[in-house]
Amino acid sequence: MRIVLHGQQAFGEAVLNKLLERGEDVVAVCCAPTKEGKPEDPLALLAKDKGIPLHQPDSWKTPEALELMQSFKSDVCLMAYVLKFVPEAVRDAPTYGTFQYHPSLCPQHRGPSSINWPIAMGKTHTGLTIFWPDDGLDEGPIMLQKTCPIGPDETLGDIYFKKLFPMGVDAMMEGLDMVRAGVIIKHDQRLEDGTYEGWFNKDCAKLDWTKPVAETYNTIRAANPAPGAWTTLNGAEVKIYDAARMDGDGTPGEIIDITEEGVIVQCNGGRILIKRVRPEGSGKIPASEWASMVSLQNGATLGQ
Repeated sequence: MRIVLHGQQAFGEAVLNKLLERGEDVVAVCCAPTKEGKPEDPLALLAKDKGIPLHQPDSWKTPEALELMQSFKSDVCLMAYVLKFVPEAVRDAPTYGTFQYHPSLCPQHRGPSSINWPIAMGKTHTGLTIFWPDDGLDEGPIMLQKTCPIGPDETLGDIYFKKLFPMGVDAMMEGLDMVRAGVIIKHDQRLEDGTYEGWFNKDCAKLDWTKPVAETYNTIRAANPAPGAWTTLNGAEVKIYDAARMDGDGTPGEIIDITEEGVIVQCNGGRILIKRVRPEGSGKIPASEWASMVSLQNGATLGQ
C-alpha cells in the first residue's frame, strides 16, 4: 500500500520508524512547519534522513494542499499526532481515507489534554482510540480501541510514555493491517455519552490545599511532567512533581515536617509528601534541597 504519514514530534517519529521497520511503502511525510528559532521536528528529521519526501504546508485548507495530497496517489493516510485542522476533501483524497490516533477512549475525554483529565478526575483506567476523523473535534467513527489501567500513583508521564505511546504505535499498525485486509470498521461515536475537555493548563494545575487530599494528589499526578502542578510560598511560585500520599490531620497548607525524603504538607483529610520541585528560575531539584534554599520551617504555609 502507498502510505502517507501525517504527524509530528516523538509519536510521529516512532510511527514512521515502525512503518519503515515493516518495509511499508511510505510515499510522503507531512509535518507541521518548523517555527523560527525552534529545533526541527524529529519526524521531519527522520523523513529527511530516510530520503522520504517531506511536506510542511502552513495550512491544509487551501486548494494547493488538496492538490498536494492528491498528488501522492496514496491508499491511506495515517495521522500520528496532528494539531492542524485537515478538511474532509484532503482526508478523503487517499483511496481508503485517513485514520488517526487519539489517547483516550472516545467519546470520553476528547480534546487536547485527553491524558491529563482522566488522571486528574481520579479514574482508574483510560485507553486509546484509532478513528476516522471528521470535521468535529475527535468526533469521527471508531475503528478500534485499547484500554489500560491508571495505577493509584501513576503520573501523566507514566501513562503516556509507558502505556499509551507504545500501545498507540502498535494500534496504528493494527489499523493499517485491517485496512489492508479490507476490514473497514466505522462505529459511530455516541457523543451525548462522552466528554470534551480543553487544555489542562496552568490554571488547572494550581493546587488548593483545602481541597480533599485525593483531588490534590490527582492534580499533581496529572500535571507531572507538564504543565507541572504549582503552589506558592510567600508569593513565589514553585512547581511540584514527584509526590506521595500520607495519612494525618491538621491545617491545610501547613508544612508538617521536612526530611531527607521531602517536604510533608497538610491537605484536607491527609497529607502530601513532596519529593521533587522546580522553584522559579531553577531546574527540578529534590524538595529537601529547595526547603534548605528557602529556609523553609515547620509551620509555614503553602498557597500564600
